Amino acid sequence: MAASTGGIDALRTVLRALPEQFPAAILLVQHTASDDGRALCEILAAACPLPVVDAEPRQPVVPGCVYVAPPGYHLLVEPGPRLALSVDEKVCHVRPSANVLFSSAADVWRDALIGVVLTGANEDGVEGLAAIRSRQGLGIVQKPEQAEMSEMPRAALERAGADHVLPLAEIGPLLARLCV
Repeated sequence: MAASTGGIDALRTVLRALPEQFPAAILLVQHTASDDGRALCEILAAACPLPVVDAEPRQPVVPGCVYVAPPGYHLLVEPGPRLALSVDEKVCHVRPSANVLFSSAADVWRDALIGVVLTGANEDGVEGLAAIRSRQGLGIVQKPEQAEMSEMPRAALERAGADHVLPLAEIGPLLARLCV
């Protein structure tokens, strides 16, 4: 799941709609100017019935947990599946980048992956969502006209396409149905 400008409220809306027994892991990138990843985890945890944690290197990915990319690090998925962090160059002027997360996750989970692009003011997530969809994973994009900043979802739709284009309030319930 990826978000930028306006993303904290958008992520809270999506996460709030998930059931306590959600059977999949959620990995998310939120572009932020803050260096305090714990604060973001606390904000999201207050709205989410699932545990929300800062992603750590070599951490096994466990269903029913939300992993947040720490500020200043790209979040990647390795076989296992396990998490990895990188300080490689910024992608789309950001680190963490949704493109990096989505592309690495698509290599591991292939058709069992769902990529979600929410509000944002850049084009991060486009290439990663295309990678997910090229491996028969699903793409969900927030309706651009209803996003606080429409650039990120609009670019995703124009260049990667989507299987579902929804208002924010419908994304969490769809994820709950898809991951049964």
